[in-house]
Order: sequence, then C-alpha cells, then structure tokens
Amino acid sequence: MKRKILLLFAHPSQHRSEVNLPLYKAAKKIDGVTCVDLYREYPDYYINIDREQKRLLSHDIVIFMFPLYWYSTPALLKEWQDLVLEYGFAYGQGGDALQGKWFLNALTAGGSEQAYKAEGYNHFRLDELLQPLQQMADVCGMRYLPPFAIFGSRTAAAEQRLKQHVDAWQRLLLAMTEGRFDIEKGCKMSSLTEQLDELISEVI
Repeated sequence: MKRKILLLFAHPSQHRSEVNLPLYKAAKKIDGVTCVDLYREYPDYYINIDREQKRLLSHDIVIFMFPLYWYSTPALLKEWQDLVLEYGFAYGQGGDALQGKWFLNALTAGGSEQAYKAEGYNHFRLDELLQPLQQMADVCGMRYLPPFAIFGSRTAAAEQRLKQHVDAWQRLLLAMTEGRFDIEKGCKMSSLTEQLDELISEVI
C-alpha cells in the first residue's frame, strides 16, 4: 500500500545547517513526500491553520524534522502544534481527523548518543525527552514511531558521516511511500536509525 508523507521541516538557522538541510533536500527528491519549510512559509509565525489541516488530511504519514533545541522543537514547530492540532479536529469530541496516521520525528542532536543516557551529560534518553511529542501523537490517535535520530550532528560532515545518513534517510522514506516498511515491528523499536535493515523489505 503506497502512502503519502507530509514532512514539516523546522530549522530557524538553515545557513548554519550541515545535516538538517541536506536531509531536507534529499527528501524533496522522493515521490510521495510533500516537504514544507515552515520557517520559509511562516517567517512572521502567522500560520494558515486551514491550509495546514488540509495538508494533514491528504497525507498518511506526518514527520516533524528539526534540530533538537534545548531538548525540544524549535519555536515555530511548537506554534504549529498549538494552532493546527485543534480540539474537534485532532482530538476531543469529533476530533478524529488524524486517527490511524503514522507519526515520527526526524531530528539531529549535537551531542553524542552516550550523552543521552541517565549517566550521560543530558541525564535523559532521547526517547524520554521526546515523550511530549509521543503523547501528542497518542492523543491524536496517531501511531507513534521511534525517531530517525542523528547524534553528533556537529561533526557529521567533518567525520564524513553525512552521506551514510542521507542514504539511510532516503531509503526509509522510499520504503514508507512504497509500502515496504514494517509498522508493527517499527513501533517496538527504540530507533529507526540503527535498526533500519530489520524494518524494510527490499521487494515490493
């Protein structure tokens, strides 16, 4: 079953982006993926709620793509959540518009993966820090997938890791749009980044 992806990209400092921007540009090459640059569309933060809700209705998978800022999303993406996911549309009485859609975060973190552990610099695992977004998806009736997360993003280009990240990202998007992604197994994983081979069938 082919699926349509809505990718909401939020990066307020794209001129400094060494990883997010290449990932976003790579996603734009995939058929079936609608890429929305929120900071380009809404530089004044005046979000067109009707347009955004129509976008949600016409897609099967919703992806938030962003750099992890102070353990959360950039401000405009939070504003998008607050305004677009209205009572009666996304949740509450009559709010079943997003029921059954898939949701995942595609994000970069400047620190190493070891820093996101109880004994690490940040004291919490990434999945713990993302629990507000997981709860958002749950309240909206969406199927929450673990993140596609790239750690050590500040050094990814210098360490020549960028190409492997971009290739894995495109492979994931293709598998999702072409119906080759195992959603049941994916929901039980801790990460889509490291366990991608187990989730994708190479035969359509």
